[in-house]
Amino acid sequence: MKMIVAVIKPSRLDAVLEAVTEAGASGLTVTEVRGYGRQRGKTEVYRGAEYEVKLLPKVKLEIAVPDDIAEAVVEAVARTANTGKIGDGKIFVLDLEKAMRIRTGDTDAAAIAG
Repeated sequence: MKMIVAVIKPSRLDAVLEAVTEAGASGLTVTEVRGYGRQRGKTEVYRGAEYEVKLLPKVKLEIAVPDDIAEAVVEAVARTANTGKIGDGKIFVLDLEKAMRIRTGDTDAAAIAG
């Protein structure tokens, strides 16, 4: 099993959700986050005053998947989150040692299946 963690632009969320579902993921968790990378924030103007926004709004997706569809899900996220501009985000793939569905007690692959 793999845990795929992706940090993307909020404007790409709907497209990524659709692509991940088509790739075979049965569920995911979405969290609104703020951060920066190479972009290091941006400068904006509000009522004539210039100010710097250091932490930009992003969306973090956490997707637990079986090993056999992990690469397809990563490719789906990468394809649909890409705008070609700085700040598109990152994808991290981690080994998932164990999973358990609390309600039923199902573990591992059965716990992350739809």
